[in-house]
Amino acid sequence: MGGVDDTAVDNDEWAWRPIQLQKAGTPMSSISIIGLGGMGRAIGARAVEGGHAVEVVGRDAAKAKDLAAALGGGATAGTFRTAPAGDIVILAVPNASAVPVVAQYGDALAGKVIIDITNPMKADASGLTTPDGTSAAQEIAKAAPASAHVVKAFNTVFGHVLTPGRPLDVLFAGDDARAKADVSAFIQSLGLRPLDAGGLEMAHWLEGAGLLMINLARHGVGDFNFALGISNLS
Repeated sequence: MGGVDDTAVDNDEWAWRPIQLQKAGTPMSSISIIGLGGMGRAIGARAVEGGHAVEVVGRDAAKAKDLAAALGGGATAGTFRTAPAGDIVILAVPNASAVPVVAQYGDALAGKVIIDITNPMKADASGLTTPDGTSAAQEIAKAAPASAHVVKAFNTVFGHVLTPGRPLDVLFAGDDARAKADVSAFIQSLGLRPLDAGGLEMAHWLEGAGLLMINLARHGVGDFNFALGISNLS
């Protein structure tokens, strides 16, 4: 709709309504998740609960079938390197594998909205592996077809916190308004609150926030049972 920010969220209106109400009226998307780890499983579980058609894809076809069966809700197992069925493709692989996987898929990702959930951090969590001025998401965007649109999201949410169905904030960033609107609607359909952090250049700082959370878990909080959130104090 012209002149309307489709990604905006009214904090007072939201008020952490029950998941069932948050889903109401939200168009369902078809989702492909590339990666069979904990985050892929956690997002997949909430996507199935939200009524989405979910496809899971991994190099190990047997494990992909097992995960699809575990998710239930009609989830299917796709074939690695063939065109994903989903309009939204969630890249839930280790950061070091992200760009190579996107390059392997090539034109099969044309026209897709790609959600990058990776955190490019050093093994000891002492810093990011990407220099200032770029990000994992931006490198993924360079490797993707020109008609694909990369959105950074979910990298500031721990998978085991996401799984129980808590109402959490999900920060996201991207350059294409339509892709961001699609991702925002998807996040909201999961019973989560989407918060737009700006253009894809902000992915570097979202990845920094992911690094910060790891270090808070190790040194400050003492465990990983917490989430990053925004409170409106006005």
